Amino acid sequence: MNVALIAHDNKKDDIVNLAIAYQNILKKANLFATGTTGLRISEATGLSIHRFQSGPYGGDQQIGAMVANNEMDLVIFLRDPLTAQPHDPDISALLRICDVHNVAVATNMASAEALIRAMDKGLVDFRPKTR
Repeated sequence: MNVALIAHDNKKDDIVNLAIAYQNILKKANLFATGTTGLRISEATGLSIHRFQSGPYGGDQQIGAMVANNEMDLVIFLRDPLTAQPHDPDISALLRICDVHNVAVATNMASAEALIRAMDKGLVDFRPKTR
């Protein structure tokens, strides 16, 4: 299973804590992340993570390309809804492409935990349906 982990600056501590709490589940997946988020998670957990560019430098789009190519099963993107983001069009594009390709996406801690728990229990088939 391929899982993307992304977080805005004000949510990076939250995604690191999420990765620590669910480390035993996440270690079973192929993990992908944007630059700084991936580095912080890897340093805190020792999990192996393929790191793309930072979000503002194209990392969101690189993950979006994986979604579009049916290579991503789950996207966890902890967004900061109270802070304007300079690369907001990229963020919207990533969320849109997840919707287009029916890829599960979590944008807050509650939905992220629910999807990780469901993934662990095999309750939901997150694999995108091939076109």
